[in-house]
Amino acid sequence: MAKVQIMSVIGSAVPASLRELGLLACWYLVRDGVPVSGPFTSLPAAKASSQSLDLHALSA
Repeated sequence: MAKVQIMSVIGSAVPASLRELGLLACWYLVRDGVPVSGPFTSLPAAKASSQSLDLHALSA
């Protein structure tokens, strides 16, 4: 099974709803290049969710 990775996006790649809040970057969790969760407004939030998904995959 492919590992979940964290992908950051900046500028116009950030969803408009987050840009309207003044955010210029966000993070997604991806597996095999496909987003599986996000956008997250902070890297720590993305890391926490990533660890949760990795643990869930191990127990499945």
